[in-house]
Amino acid sequence: MSESATRPAADEQIYHYQDDRDPKCPFAPPPGLRALNEQGPVSRARIWDGTTPWLVTGHAAQRAILSDPRVSSDDKRAGFPLPNQAMAENVQHFPLTIFNADGADHTRIRRMMTRPFTRPRMEALRPEIQRFTDDLIDKMLAGPKPVDLMTALSLPLPSLMICALLGVPYEDHEFFQEHASFATRSDKTAEDDRRANEALGGYLAGLLQKKMQEPAEDVLSDFAGRVKDGDLTLPEATLLSMILLIAGHETSANMITLGTALLLENPEQLARLRQIEDTRQAANAVEEILRYITVATFGQRRIAAEDFEFEGVQIKNGDGIVVPLPAGNWDPEAFPEPEKLDLERKASQHHAFGWGIHQCLGQQLARIELQVVFGTLYRRIPTLRLAVDRDQLDFRPADALAYGISELPVTW
Repeated sequence: MSESATRPAADEQIYHYQDDRDPKCPFAPPPGLRALNEQGPVSRARIWDGTTPWLVTGHAAQRAILSDPRVSSDDKRAGFPLPNQAMAENVQHFPLTIFNADGADHTRIRRMMTRPFTRPRMEALRPEIQRFTDDLIDKMLAGPKPVDLMTALSLPLPSLMICALLGVPYEDHEFFQEHASFATRSDKTAEDDRRANEALGGYLAGLLQKKMQEPAEDVLSDFAGRVKDGDLTLPEATLLSMILLIAGHETSANMITLGTALLLENPEQLARLRQIEDTRQAANAVEEILRYITVATFGQRRIAAEDFEFEGVQIKNGDGIVVPLPAGNWDPEAFPEPEKLDLERKASQHHAFGWGIHQCLGQQLARIELQVVFGTLYRRIPTLRLAVDRDQLDFRPADALAYGISELPVTW
C-alpha cells in the first residue's frame, strides 16, 4: 500500500465515505458527496478501514479513470480499497472474475459471458417480460390490499427472467434469493459470506453437472458445454453462473421498487408514463430514473498500477481509487439541475451501469425490464399510491453495496 494512501497531510480535510443520505432526500446522493464534487472532481476520502483512497466524483473524471489502463481492478493488490471487512477477510480466496481481472484475462472471461446478453437477444425477450409483468400485476389486483411491491412484482419479475435465461428452476427462488442477498448486505460477516457462497456454489455446480448430460437452450448449458470442451473448469463455470444469478435479479428489483417510490413523489412526471402504450416509449424515462437513483452506491473500486497525474493530483502506484457512481450522475456539469427529475431529459450518458470495460454485462436486460414495468404498472393501476407515509419506508444504509427499500407497501 502506498504511503500516500494511508497518511494524508495533517491539514487535509478528509471526507468520510460513506456518510448517510439525507432522510428528507433519500433518492439523492449523500449531501457531503455532492459538496465534495463542488470543490473538485478528485479528492481524498476515508473508508471503513481507516485508509484514504482517492475519490473520483466528477462525471467526466469518472469516465476517464474507469477507462484508464494505468489503473487496475486486481482486488488482491495491497492497498486495494475493498468495500467492507467481510470482503477484506475473504479476498485472497476470490478467484479471477470479470470484476477483478484486467487486460487479456478480462477480455477472455467477458467474451464467454457476453453472447447471451446482446441487445437483439434481450429485445427478443420483451414479449416474455411483458407476459410475466402482466401476470404478476393480475395477481396483485386479485389479491388483498395493501401489498408489498417488492415481493409482489419487483423481485419476482427479474428472478423469473434470469432463471429462464440461465436455466435455473424458478421453484428454487427462495433458496437462491436468500443466499444471493448476502452479496449486497453491509452487515454480513466473513463467515456469513463464505457459507452463502458455498451453498449457492454447490447448488449451481450441481445444475451445471446435470446440464453436461442434458443440455438445453440456456446459459448454464452453454457454460456446461465449455466445461466439457475444456474451455472452463467447473469452479470457473460455477462462479460465472453465480455472478449472473446474483446480478440478474437484485439490482433490477431495487430499481423497480425505488423507481416507483420516486415516481409516486413526482406525480407530474408519473402522469407521462401513464400515457404510454408501447413500453419502448418508456426508454428515455428509464434512463433518467437510472441516473437519478443509481442503486450501485458503494462505488467502483480500483488501484493505481503506476504513478501518474490525474485532474491535477499526483496518484501513486498502489493508491486506492473509489468511483461513487451516484456522484457522477448528479454532476451539474453533465446534468444541469440534477436534483430535478425530468423524464424528458437526455440522460443516456449516465453511469448507473458503470463505465469502461467493466460496465454491467446485463444492462440491456435491466433496461427492458424497467421499460416494461414502468410502461405497464402505472397504466394498469393508475391510482397506485403508497400505503404508508414516506418516512416509514426502510431505506438501506449508505454502506450497502446496492441501495434499496426493504418493503414498499402500496394500495390503489
